[in-house]
Amino acid sequence: MNKNRLGNTDLMVSELCLGTMTWGQQNTREEAFEQLDAALDYGVNFIDTAEMYSVPTQPETMGSTETIIGHWLRARGNRNQVVLATKVTGPGVPHIRDGQSRFNRRCIEEAVHNSLRRLQTDYIDLYQLHWPDRSTNFFGRLGYQCREDKYATPIEETLEVLDDLVQAGKVRHIGVSNETPWGVMKFLHHAEVSGRPRLVSVQNPYSLLNRSYEVGLAEVSHREQVGLLAYSPLAFGMLTGKYQNHQWPDHARLTLFKQFSRYTNPQARAATERYLQVAEKHGLNPAQMALAFVTGQPFVTANIIGATSMAQLRANLESAELELSKEVLDDLNQVNVEHPYPAP
Repeated sequence: MNKNRLGNTDLMVSELCLGTMTWGQQNTREEAFEQLDAALDYGVNFIDTAEMYSVPTQPETMGSTETIIGHWLRARGNRNQVVLATKVTGPGVPHIRDGQSRFNRRCIEEAVHNSLRRLQTDYIDLYQLHWPDRSTNFFGRLGYQCREDKYATPIEETLEVLDDLVQAGKVRHIGVSNETPWGVMKFLHHAEVSGRPRLVSVQNPYSLLNRSYEVGLAEVSHREQVGLLAYSPLAFGMLTGKYQNHQWPDHARLTLFKQFSRYTNPQARAATERYLQVAEKHGLNPAQMALAFVTGQPFVTANIIGATSMAQLRANLESAELELSKEVLDDLNQVNVEHPYPAP
């Protein structure tokens, strides 16, 4: 497994990162342990989670994923073998801090304390802001409208709290998620002028169905050494082909949770059909092709894979061995010309 440097730090992380949001809801603790063991054996040393997981988040299962990881770390005694990333929830989730979660001192310190307890560790390698505190577009929202940020926490205040956590040894490095170019550059600017910790990563969606990161943020990643941790590289499983022809397989994520409609619109389905044709033309597994495309991008630090079965996980891990030819890349880029940004 190839490894990449996390930002400008001394941490080297596997190019595939194990995503965990199904654990505690779609996957049991035992299944999660099996996935973690297999990924570690394959060479993955990077694990990503969040305080609000599992997903879809709900009061009964909030924190369940971190708890499972904590039990695994304790059982295996291998904390020093993994780079552990988690996230503090942004505003708007009713069952987390009464829907009033903000990136202020009270909320962040409470979230870090609880994550450390559930993860059964003394420190978090990468602590991320799950989505912006301020009013802006994320999770596929289009049509930007400037709205008053009456309750948003100033970036300077957020960085001050994160700096204190770094100084205390509870957090090693910081990152953001679902951010915009403006947001990333503002965090970098305030860190530079104040001497506070610098962002080392951006966790945003990136896949064949959503290449919006390439406009603006890819340049930031390159010039500022703030690499992408790509989530939803298979577009919630759409790019595997299992939902082709409007099939809804039993126990599949989009079958169970139809509220996740970001990648099921007509234009995304049309683009997916074309990508599946490219895979068939070149004799490739469509999921592995889609993952290899993401992993191969120069601005990607790690590609966050997830699975609900061991068969899926093994296939996803094996994508690390696949290098796409120029002919395949040309065909994929042609589909993007025909179907640009079908699921931003």
